[in-house]
Amino acid sequence: MPTVATDSTSDWELSSSGKYWTFTRPLEKSDNDDRHYRLIKLATNDLQVLLIHDNDTDKSSAALDVHVGHLSDPDDLQGLAHFCEHLLFMGTEKYPKENDYNQYLSEHSGFSNAFTGVENTNYYFEIGHEYLEGALDRFAQFFISPLFSASCTERELKAVDSEHKKNRQQDSWRMFQLEKSLSNPNHPYCHFGTGSLETLYDDPKAKGQDIRAELLKFHDNYYSANIMKLCVLGRESLDQLTDWAVEKFKDVRNKGIEPPSFPGHPLTEKELMKQIFIKPVKDVRSLEMTFPFPDQRPLYAVQPGRYISHLIGHEGHGSILSLLKKNGWANYLQVGSIHGGIGFEFLRISIDLTEEGLKCYEDVVLCVFQYIELLRRTGVQASTFDEVRSLASLAFRFKEKYPPSQYTSRLAGLMQHGYPSQYVLSGPSLIREYDPDLINRDLGYLRPDNFRIMVASQQAPGNVEFSKRERWYDTEYEIMGFSDHLKESLRKLELNELLHLPGQNDFIPTNFETHKKDIKQPAKRPDLVMNTAKMRLWYKKDDTFWVPRANVWILFRSPLAYATPTNCVKTRLYTDILKDSLNEYAYDAEVAGLSYNIENQLEGMLLAIGGYNDKLSVLLVKVIQKMRDLQVDPERFKLLKDQLRRSYRNFSLEPPYQHALYYLSYFTQDKMWTNAEKLKELDSITAEDIQSFYPTILSHLHLEALVHGNVQQQEAEQMMTSVADVLKPRELLPSQLIGHRSLILPQGSKWVYKRQVEDPNNVNSGIEYLIQVGNVTQTSLRARLSLLAQIAQEPCFDQLRTKEQLGYLVFSGVRKQTGSMGMRFIIQSERDTIYLENRIEEFLIKLRGNIDAMSETEYQAQVQSLIFKKLEKDKNLGQEGGKYWTHIHSGYYEFDQVDNDVAQLKTISKESLLEFFDTYIDPASSKSRKISVHIQSQKTPLATGNKYKVNIESLHTCLVAQGVTRLSVDDLRAAVEKGDAGEASIQAILREMLIDESKGDEEEIEGLMSKLVAAMGMVENASQTNGSVNGTFVTVDSKKTARRLSVADGGGESSAESGQQTPVRDHSSLPEGNTVITDPVDFKSRMELSPAAVPLFEF
Repeated sequence: MPTVATDSTSDWELSSSGKYWTFTRPLEKSDNDDRHYRLIKLATNDLQVLLIHDNDTDKSSAALDVHVGHLSDPDDLQGLAHFCEHLLFMGTEKYPKENDYNQYLSEHSGFSNAFTGVENTNYYFEIGHEYLEGALDRFAQFFISPLFSASCTERELKAVDSEHKKNRQQDSWRMFQLEKSLSNPNHPYCHFGTGSLETLYDDPKAKGQDIRAELLKFHDNYYSANIMKLCVLGRESLDQLTDWAVEKFKDVRNKGIEPPSFPGHPLTEKELMKQIFIKPVKDVRSLEMTFPFPDQRPLYAVQPGRYISHLIGHEGHGSILSLLKKNGWANYLQVGSIHGGIGFEFLRISIDLTEEGLKCYEDVVLCVFQYIELLRRTGVQASTFDEVRSLASLAFRFKEKYPPSQYTSRLAGLMQHGYPSQYVLSGPSLIREYDPDLINRDLGYLRPDNFRIMVASQQAPGNVEFSKRERWYDTEYEIMGFSDHLKESLRKLELNELLHLPGQNDFIPTNFETHKKDIKQPAKRPDLVMNTAKMRLWYKKDDTFWVPRANVWILFRSPLAYATPTNCVKTRLYTDILKDSLNEYAYDAEVAGLSYNIENQLEGMLLAIGGYNDKLSVLLVKVIQKMRDLQVDPERFKLLKDQLRRSYRNFSLEPPYQHALYYLSYFTQDKMWTNAEKLKELDSITAEDIQSFYPTILSHLHLEALVHGNVQQQEAEQMMTSVADVLKPRELLPSQLIGHRSLILPQGSKWVYKRQVEDPNNVNSGIEYLIQVGNVTQTSLRARLSLLAQIAQEPCFDQLRTKEQLGYLVFSGVRKQTGSMGMRFIIQSERDTIYLENRIEEFLIKLRGNIDAMSETEYQAQVQSLIFKKLEKDKNLGQEGGKYWTHIHSGYYEFDQVDNDVAQLKTISKESLLEFFDTYIDPASSKSRKISVHIQSQKTPLATGNKYKVNIESLHTCLVAQGVTRLSVDDLRAAVEKGDAGEASIQAILREMLIDESKGDEEEIEGLMSKLVAAMGMVENASQTNGSVNGTFVTVDSKKTARRLSVADGGGESSAESGQQTPVRDHSSLPEGNTVITDPVDFKSRMELSPAAVPLFEF
């Protein structure tokens, strides 16, 4: 076993204040890391906190990881840990307003998120660096005094259920749960971790359980400071960060509990030597081999699983994948150890099968074991281990920064892994010891009697029938023991002469010189260093990050590549075959930190290469030569063609919101071939077609490139000269450089395209709603649009997702395309898409009123928040280069876009933003241009409850009598009009208002609620007896949600004094003025074209 460093009591020193302990040994960190760290432990509760001072960060962040996940769910309340994660964000005693936390973050350029794993729950946020203290104070309260209010509990149950239904038709989730469900039934790994209304509402209710009480019990049992880890990153000094962490988290209770542990392994003898056949949603063919494996976390010094995975997963000559491809059995192979929980892990080998590979899946298994047998007989190779260790050291040595919230979230999680404290930053990144005995021991777990198989395919091999269904996802499957043939083949295992260990990797870099020098101010844009009729090269030497890496993008412009659906498919097949033919050669480069990709695009083809710069030009030349000299292998062509065919077909089974995005792009771009059009052409294309087609593409090109990073200008120019010399293309005509354009909707038009979800089992529908505003080059409009999107983002999520529970996926923002931009809303929901469109328009009307009601201070806070986001510095070389390439690829070359936007934002008054809204965004505007795509489920839309009448005056009188005087009749009416799910929804909204306005405790709130419910009941009783009651009524209905039309249409006020019933808007019909698109081609032919972004030759 490896020797490991451990903490001792002498490594911790009590502060002079007596409030915390400090870890005194230096933390092992990357040579490229300029941040300062301090590890402390609070004296009051043993909460361990990692503090990070980053003097250059624009954003601050914090993350807290709780060592409890869904393995700790009670057997009869599966999903409770995940539900707790959802509810924790919904108000605290100190900050009771439900969206206070997210609103604070949104107003200061921030965001938050969380996730629940098998044994941990991780919460994190990011915010403008000046506002860390306020965010920390709010964040800490989640772990001190969360409310878990009854109204939020009821509504957030729907969010959890919606999240589950979002995943139900996703094969990755279905296979994951089936693998869990078919594990040891006495081990909690078999739990259903997401949860649903069935597990968290229906079943508990039937048993008389109070889900809120169970939630409180779960939180009280497990949310203890001693099993939490906190990470805080900011610009402030370590002393200041320490003071804040101590002050704000000292009251988190330490309940002295042990981290939950789960003895045994989920795969016992009963679950092993089994083969599971699963019917996927999509047309996929895959094989998974899963082995019970030792927990690798205590073995961090040697990481035997990393060495074993490196060899089994190798893709070079002599590898498993190389042999499988030669036999025509597989396309891809992946391998890795998967952490399950404390004490148990899995090693999984996943293989993408061909049609023939599916028939021969047992032979595929045999190939894998032949290689494992090779590893056993040859023994652990010190040279291979040294290669793996040195590459890990290189990656850590030159590790770059990434977004703060990703960093804090990851570190908070790593702190739970049991590494010695000095390794909290380096943990699994470095391999510290060579222990061949330990590696051989773990290799010994890869035995024929210690694994099981999962085969996924639409038609199971042989005569297997899918006779069973998994409980939570209704997945069809069959399970049986290994065949006698497979067991016998594995028993007589022999070596295969075509399999051998990888050779020396010539791509491992040796030159890391960056020529660093003092720079007063890094350059803000790349320079144009070559500009001819055939080629344009942009170049920027890295003067910010000083790492031995570089990125190269080359756009091969060709008008032929996308001219027809046939050409589009041929270009795609050409790039797929090219990558397939280079795979064995390029895999060594990928292992050594240098990778490439080439893909077809609207303009032609895009090649991207990135990584250590030392051998980058070697890989580039090889790729370009292969582009020129490619020989299309007919057998590999057939397999890749089949792969592409399935990809086109499987798109129909993507989530509904993805289809909404796809078709909206189709209707707003001048040229876009659909998958159906491409699929129609695919069958007739042959290998000979590709062999004759690609030289035609390469014969006439315009090359545009960016070389960015640790490369001298002369090297960059040599690279591009060599590319041109190898391909020798003729130049394009200037008219052939005109790119694609947007389609512009007529002013005052409203369009709707309706389409059915193709998967009959998907309960969700999807919508994208777009309001076109103008061209992306119009800086004034662009700034106003981005500001409106900034203001709308948090209230949109709060209203449509949190309060109305329309669905788990709710998004608002800016959609940008070449030649156009607009405000977009995306929702995936069980509701009818017409209802969703009405709710989006209702939100827009409300948004206008919210902006109008903003104080100047509130408005300027939003402006400054957006400016802060736009001025945020790039975190690493890839981010900076990607930004430059976006400006080049778009054809606009607006490298100073951020400065232009910020200058515009500083001039926008609230009045001018409202004028912009009224002109371009308001659904009733004569100048607005709107299009929406409705992807409607074949299932019956979710019902939203019966009509429910509410007497506004009766409720108001009741509230005033109880001392709640701040709410007017109009306030009440506006609140009740939010309700769209009958009585329960109205009660939830009223309860929220009472919490916000009365500031009473839970008992007082419930007392008031009982009186309000009685007041609502009086209305129902009166209507049943005499059919009329004095006062103003709001009718809440799934089809007709009440709203005063005067707000939308500028009509007369419907007041309490008038004694008239509030008018309603019909949510069962599209808003007035919409035209349904029935002929997509005819529609597109009638639209105006935007100006093109023409790549000019003069700059």
